[in-house]
Amino acid sequence: MGTQGPTSALRLVGVGFTRDKRPILSDVDWEVACDQRWVVLGANGSGKTSLLRIAALYEHPTTGTVEVLGHRLGQVDVRRLRHQVGFVSPALAQMLRPHLKAVDVVMTARHGALEPWWHEYTDADRQRAVRLLEQVGAGGLGDRTIATLSSGERQRVQIARSLMTDPGLVLLDEPASTLDLGGREMLVTDLTRLAADPSAPPLVMVTHRTEEIPAGFTHGLMLREGRVLAQGPLEDVLTSESLSVCFGLPLELEHRNGRWHSQAR
Repeated sequence: MGTQGPTSALRLVGVGFTRDKRPILSDVDWEVACDQRWVVLGANGSGKTSLLRIAALYEHPTTGTVEVLGHRLGQVDVRRLRHQVGFVSPALAQMLRPHLKAVDVVMTARHGALEPWWHEYTDADRQRAVRLLEQVGAGGLGDRTIATLSSGERQRVQIARSLMTDPGLVLLDEPASTLDLGGREMLVTDLTRLAADPSAPPLVMVTHRTEEIPAGFTHGLMLREGRVLAQGPLEDVLTSESLSVCFGLPLELEHRNGRWHSQAR
């Protein structure tokens, strides 16, 4: 008899998070199934990044329980479990040495490292890194150094890195925040392609702009002042009314050609 995998990639129950005696998150219940693609929306300061860092096992909740890929936080070695979670964040981008080649940035995720000389790598590791760069539309960047890449190209490399360990969950913290219009649109195209791939792991992307939501994302979670405002299938959650409450001003939302567009009324 085969071993059954976890029924969900991520499960939070009653999660609260306090920093310096200030509540950042309160009473968050949230579950991400293994075939879903989620977007987390909210204004700056709503708790989005803290929520994602808890899901990525880099923060511990003050209250509540967190299960990642069937393992409960507090009852598992997070150093091992982190290898099963792909995490793309601005903090990681700042840690990369400028003269590191893109292929090495991807390959070193095999051991959760930032430099290739810390561990031994095989030809198969390098070939996989090359394939992943090709998968995210960055096939020609492997021998380029990080310092020579545009912001959009760096994000593609980070996404390829997040897939290196065959993760059970991929978390993207505002991946388009530093990109110009062209870079954003190329990234959205790449994520649309990834979302449509049935072999891709469940995806969670944090953003505060509806225009950054790729086609094919299935579910939405809205945060306001650290609390869940709405969650569920994206077409049910994302409305002009809910978006207006989420950001605290009247907004008009349109959905056309598979993309979401919002503006003030």
